[in-house]
Amino acid sequence: MILFVSGRCDIPAYFSNWFFNRLKEGYVDVRNPFNPHQISRIILNEANIDVIIFCTKNPLPMLPRLKEIPFPYIFHVTLTGYHKDIEQAVPDKKAIIEGIKKMSSQLGSKRVIVRYDPILLNDVYTIEYHCRAFERLCKQLEGYVETVIISFVDMYKNTRKNMAKMKLQPLEESQMKMIGKAFGEIAQKYHMHIQSCAEKVDLSMYGIEARPCMNMEDITQAIGHSFEKPKGKGVREQVCGCIASVDIGDYNCCPHECLYCYANYDAKSIKERIKLHDEHSSVLLGHLTEEDHITIRGNKNVTQKAFNL
Repeated sequence: MILFVSGRCDIPAYFSNWFFNRLKEGYVDVRNPFNPHQISRIILNEANIDVIIFCTKNPLPMLPRLKEIPFPYIFHVTLTGYHKDIEQAVPDKKAIIEGIKKMSSQLGSKRVIVRYDPILLNDVYTIEYHCRAFERLCKQLEGYVETVIISFVDMYKNTRKNMAKMKLQPLEESQMKMIGKAFGEIAQKYHMHIQSCAEKVDLSMYGIEARPCMNMEDITQAIGHSFEKPKGKGVREQVCGCIASVDIGDYNCCPHECLYCYANYDAKSIKERIKLHDEHSSVLLGHLTEEDHITIRGNKNVTQKAFNL
């Protein structure tokens, strides 16, 4: 099983104590987003977990505790050139870059992947701006990062709510190719591999491969050993081809307040939902109730305490 931590919210940045508590307890409970009383209990042991994929804008809270993670793992760190007008509560980017360097020094450059996404255009964030920002990023991370993933902004329902606030301009294919050409040259200059995520536009002529963010070849190379491909479909298998993973996060509880976010759907309720978080609970938000129905996922070598509510 590939554990995804998380595409729904930033667990490493805001809920890392909860995550490490779940590792100690040996299981984590995950609510079905469409049926909250349906709980998947994920058994966290070597027989069940092949690798963990962390996805975050801020890995700093986890840096002092990386040695406590008993499974192979990889970090995807989203790092863009946006300021507080777009990424309203993301920490200082200089600190994040230093964190990436420290992490890469510990884990190796194959296990730390940087995501420069999503790319959007307005009067401030022009093509020229993105090119300058991307080159600054690559220059600082040369030797620490091998792979950079890019994508262009998608108009999800939640993103569309903030279109006017972001003053978004339409992204034409010709503009995507201009960015692709410039980014491809910059990545080559700083000895990085660049790939696109879930994009229909072909940028291969600029050295940018369309490649799933999570695929068996890259994961096994990064962690140094192979494992059986997980059964099931990836969340966006039809769009980008990513393999199946299990996300332990929850929607509408990320305080980063990025205006392009697809996972936050009601900004006013985020603070109230976060108040439900208890780092000692088995679920990310709130606690289990008598109405909840639990289904065990992976019951090999399970200790009795994993069944205690």
